[in-house]
Amino acid sequence: MERRELLKLIALATGGAVIGGEFFLAGCKNKEAAAVSGLFSQNDIAFLDEVAETIIPKTTTAGAKEAEVGKFMTVMVNDCYEEADQKIFKEGIKKLDEACNKRHGHSFMKADATHRNELLVSLDKEAKEYAKNKKTEDPNHYFSMMKQLTLLGYFTSKPGLEQNFNYKQTPTRYDGAVPYKKGDKLFV
Repeated sequence: MERRELLKLIALATGGAVIGGEFFLAGCKNKEAAAVSGLFSQNDIAFLDEVAETIIPKTTTAGAKEAEVGKFMTVMVNDCYEEADQKIFKEGIKKLDEACNKRHGHSFMKADATHRNELLVSLDKEAKEYAKNKKTEDPNHYFSMMKQLTLLGYFTSKPGLEQNFNYKQTPTRYDGAVPYKKGDKLFV
């Protein structure tokens, strides 16, 4: 799967343009963002791993935490996001935790799977509504960023790719008419 196709699929799944997508296509060399170091702590990475795991939990395949999506998110935000989006993303971690405290009376890290899922579903609805009414100059929604990076990080990771798709490491010939049966893994 090519980068452009993946970005289109993620944009379609999250209901908006992929934030930082132009840098991802260019190889993530945002010089201004690269100068920022120490933007995220180990606690932030652990928090983002839990958010990502709630979005893509472990089942018969690896979950987002196993694919180290939290670490991926921090690299992408540091290297590919503009300073304004970095700030929104970083503040979004606090907002998400505060929303959990307000809704359930405890932090996101102490929440059980049901509370986490309820919260993220409500934030997803909020982010989609925000995107519908968003003007060009309005900032991006922090949860849209988190969800996009979760999908991008997971489906470009080794466990995400190898366990969810019919992945062949060595190139083969192109066959546009491969028979598909319901339940088969997608080819990439």
